[in-house]
Amino acid sequence: MSRNSTSLKIGLISDTHNVLRPQAAVALAGVDHILHAGDICDGQVLVQLAKIAPVTAVRGNNDRGGWADALRETEMIEFGGIALYMIHDVTELDIDPEAAGVQAVISGHSHRPLIEQRDGVLFVNPGSAGPRRFTLPVSLGFLDIAEGKVSASLQTLKI
Repeated sequence: MSRNSTSLKIGLISDTHNVLRPQAAVALAGVDHILHAGDICDGQVLVQLAKIAPVTAVRGNNDRGGWADALRETEMIEFGGIALYMIHDVTELDIDPEAAGVQAVISGHSHRPLIEQRDGVLFVNPGSAGPRRFTLPVSLGFLDIAEGKVSASLQTLKI
């Protein structure tokens, strides 16, 4: 897919729990940046993702050790004039996204893929790309940023 110079495709992944599935790596190929919303569980997952695109990650409740200590619990990041806020567990959201000028909140933790608008803010949970949990899908997501607007999509991985 050809994108113009003002559009960006951001890969969203969460709850890999020590696993970077080959299907996830293929799905993320060609993105401009990857956001990992925590529960990485092994720093090597971030090393592998960084071979695909630059990575920004937040620490999840299962991320422990020296490599995880280097990660923040939240991140504010901007792409193409769009402010994004990352946190592992959205129930611990510590800001008012709308008041802070955030257009999208990226989270993980629940393993449930979700895209919804709340008070003009896009909330996205890409679900879990790691081990399957219960009957939930193995999934990841994408943000498309163009002309000052952001949209999201989810992709279920065939495993």
